[in-house]
Amino acid sequence: MRARDLGVAPGIFAPGPLNAITDVEGVRVGHATVIEGDAIRTGVTAVLPHGANLYLDRVPAAIHVGNGFGKLVGSTQVRELGELETPVLLTSTLSVFRAADALVTWMLAQPGMEEVRSLNPVVGETNDGVLNAIRLRPITAEHVRAALSSARGGPVPEGCVGAGTGTIAFGWKAGIGTASRVLPAPLGGACVGVLVQSNFGGVLQVMGAPVGKELGRYAFRSEVEADRGDGSIMIVVATDAPLSDRNLGRLAARAMLGLGRTGSSAASGSGDYALAFSTSGSVRRPSGARRLATTELANEDTSALFEAVIEATEEAIYNSLFTAETIAGNGRTVESIPLDRVREVLSRYGVPRRYGRSRRG
Repeated sequence: MRARDLGVAPGIFAPGPLNAITDVEGVRVGHATVIEGDAIRTGVTAVLPHGANLYLDRVPAAIHVGNGFGKLVGSTQVRELGELETPVLLTSTLSVFRAADALVTWMLAQPGMEEVRSLNPVVGETNDGVLNAIRLRPITAEHVRAALSSARGGPVPEGCVGAGTGTIAFGWKAGIGTASRVLPAPLGGACVGVLVQSNFGGVLQVMGAPVGKELGRYAFRSEVEADRGDGSIMIVVATDAPLSDRNLGRLAARAMLGLGRTGSSAASGSGDYALAFSTSGSVRRPSGARRLATTELANEDTSALFEAVIEATEEAIYNSLFTAETIAGNGRTVESIPLDRVREVLSRYGVPRRYGRSRRG
């Protein structure tokens, strides 16, 4: 179940109709889940900012690095030019390079790309090597094409799907999670959506309730426990607010505050990345344009968006945990978080049950 099924509704702003990154108009998400034999538990997740060719119709984008122990292919060009020219892929650490190559092949085959000689694929990762035989690097071009071709708007599958198939967070099975916030009309009415690939450690807290401590599973509990708080998370942020890449960088940075609310300490071995982009037509960047006439939001009007991305990131992480199921793979079993015990802890610490069901059921 999702966080709101447990009464967990962080923050002050309302979610969009789906409480998902696809509440931002035009954004599409696709998954390829790869489960083979007893050892392969991995996949690919694709996020597309809009339905057109991104190389020809680019969107402004920015990346914020919380802790840089990771392999975010394409990050330097995004930070230099402030734009995306391909979809964003998420996958497993040692498969990130194969996924990038497959993304380039897919992009070059699109109409209008016949003369393209440079392309910047953006592929992020987390390490799913506990449940997945990661050294086999099982991700293929076919898996990448499947994730891209299946990308749709509407409800987003969460938990043990796509790039979240083999991931773990706070010692429990985790995966893909998503959430959104819509600002009230007096604050502009913009939507902010977040999708996460959770695979990190720390001391889980849910709206301030010390769930990890109460359930006896948290980083540094003893010198002999394997969980040291390491791991990674990829956070993808979409908004329809007309933001420049500079203010998208500020928005991405605030996603780390939402991560911190869940109990992450951004350990030394953690790769914590946030990538933010705007789908607004007023800030689009057509390929080959010699002049860009854009209309963007002023600095003074960004604060509500910052609050929205913090709330959506926090809830997306909870969803990535609460929707995941127990998975066995690679000779190990990782259990899902016991939601009945989570309910007990939340009740004991007074976390309100304001919603009986999530808007998606």
